[in-house]
Amino acid sequence: VQLQASGGGLVQAGGSLRLSCAASEGTFSGYEMGWFRQAPGKERDHVAAINWSGGGTSYVDSVKGRFTISRDSAKNTVYLQMNRLKPEDTAVYYCAARTVGMASWDYWGQGTQVTVSS
Repeated sequence: VQLQASGGGLVQAGGSLRLSCAASEGTFSGYEMGWFRQAPGKERDHVAAINWSGGGTSYVDSVKGRFTISRDSAKNTVYLQMNRLKPEDTAVYYCAARTVGMASWDYWGQGTQVTVSS
């Protein structure tokens, strides 16, 4: 499966953005989907994940209550709605996919830049 992330941009603190991750080839069926982010000089961190059915989600503590991950299986698209953005949310955001039951994230999108100004 090939992933295409989009929706990043520049926003003021307190604002919102919605990231999208579409499958340019293949389908998300049977995959757990996730969003990661990497700030300058830092490691890539896991932000959120959603299971293959869309019924289970998880978030890193720093985004709980502000970010929402969702998926539209008919459109083969995963979203990350980001509200009440903070400057510390500034990073390149990546979507990823992994086969259900596997530990490693095998498929990655190209990343989209999110910049939050104070």
